Amino acid sequence: MARYTEEDVDSAIAAVRAGRSIRKAALEWGVPRATLQERISGRSAGKEGFSHLQKVDPVTEERLAQWVLLQSDLGLPPTHAELREFASRVLKAQGLDVSLGKHWVSRFLTRNPSIQVHRSRSIDSRRLNGATTDIIRRWFQRLAIPAVKTIKPKNRHNTDEIGIMEGMGKNGLVLGRAQKAVIQRKTPGGRTWSSIIECISAVGTFLPPLVIFKGSSLQQQWYPLDLKPFIGWKWDYQKKGWTDDSIGLEWVQKVFIPLTRPDDPSEARLLILDGHGSHITVDFMWECYQNNIQLLYLPPHASHVLQPLDVAVFSPLKTAYRKYLGYATYLHDSSVAGKRNFLECYRRARLDAFTLSNILSGWRATGLWPVSVRHPLLSPLLLKKPLQKAPMNLKDVPTNSQVNNLLESTDLEAEKVVWSTPRHSQDLRRQLDIYTTTTKGSTTQRLLFSKVKKAFVEKDTQLAFERRENEAWKAKFEAAIPRKRKKVELSPQSKFASIEDIRRGQIAAGDVVDASSDSIGSDLTSEAEDCIVVGADDSESDDEDGA
Repeated sequence: MARYTEEDVDSAIAAVRAGRSIRKAALEWGVPRATLQERISGRSAGKEGFSHLQKVDPVTEERLAQWVLLQSDLGLPPTHAELREFASRVLKAQGLDVSLGKHWVSRFLTRNPSIQVHRSRSIDSRRLNGATTDIIRRWFQRLAIPAVKTIKPKNRHNTDEIGIMEGMGKNGLVLGRAQKAVIQRKTPGGRTWSSIIECISAVGTFLPPLVIFKGSSLQQQWYPLDLKPFIGWKWDYQKKGWTDDSIGLEWVQKVFIPLTRPDDPSEARLLILDGHGSHITVDFMWECYQNNIQLLYLPPHASHVLQPLDVAVFSPLKTAYRKYLGYATYLHDSSVAGKRNFLECYRRARLDAFTLSNILSGWRATGLWPVSVRHPLLSPLLLKKPLQKAPMNLKDVPTNSQVNNLLESTDLEAEKVVWSTPRHSQDLRRQLDIYTTTTKGSTTQRLLFSKVKKAFVEKDTQLAFERRENEAWKAKFEAAIPRKRKKVELSPQSKFASIEDIRRGQIAAGDVVDASSDSIGSDLTSEAEDCIVVGADDSESDDEDGA
């Protein structure tokens, strides 16, 4: 007997109501006459008639079906086991203590024909580059999904984990004596691996970092006594120094969700992230589902093209970190001083890298906001062939007569220079350079100005060396102060350590005598209120370079 669908029954009922006989309508639409007669008389469809016997009510099942379709569109279709676990979470949240039968998934699929079972095709992780034009074009179609397209830029976020060796300085070329074939360079600290979870938004704000140390506990002596610059930061430990499932879940629960919550609870949030194992657990997805957070996973091996943090923030962050770590060659290295030094170097590097211009540039270059697939497709990392340099046009090369005329005009240009009283030594050097290059003064005058310039350069150089030496001795003195080993006891309400927890450990170890006399105490209570930071202007980090 030919099968019929619910749509066929509805069409047959409509034909009968339009005046056609039941017999003709049943034959035309392939519906048994008895079934059609019963449905016209008011009998419910089979699946509706037994809906009261379902463990998951039809409304909840419809929500689950929408979730499955959305996850499939976003590139992470759930497995049978994940669907079952997710449905169990929904029932538990509704206060229902029931278990789903072993055939529930197959019956769910029968009741929801819009969902079909597909054989997933995993992408080979050994590929060197997943950022192909075809992959990017297909991935950008997910940004056009209505559930994602309507999300406001302030609610669009990108998170990623950056790994740093605490004692890793600059690699590459160094300078030394020409007579030596091999030269060694001292690098501060050890080779301990630490991870940091960072998060930025499409409007230039960023969250405080979560620092994950390698170890079996957190020690108070790892942290500087002055904790004010680290307000809002969180710390955790893991035996390998990496993110695991529990850390990822705790981060989204205790950091991301409360600190990015919109003023209007109905507004959805978008979290763009890679497919790390800690991001695709049922617990992680369930927490985001409950808080109206859409998860958009990046294609494998494409973060260097599609991830704002990778494209415009992490590179200057690592460069600045290595620069500040280079100053540590003056320190007497030890494992304890190395961790404190790591935190300070990373803090200063963040000030340089997490600027408003860098963050917005990352979103713009990846085409994630404003949304434009053109930007990642124009990335030089996608080019098949290197660009050919245009041949030099010989007409652009100046002739000898043109060069002579340019040199002869320098005296006339010098008369047009507006001279001013130098306020800094660099102003004086700049004006001396202008004078010596634009005038043909006497030899004595040129020699005099050259001597004056040299004297100021020597003075500035000497001051710079003395300043660096004073900083080095100060750092050596602070590192030499004995610090008692003391485990940081965490608050029972959180898996992560805050500066409150660290301060309590320092007090217990005797490194801080009286917490009430420390002004940081008044800042700790409002720590969560001040931890969303707007990217600073580039000029704000200039003072750090000279420190």
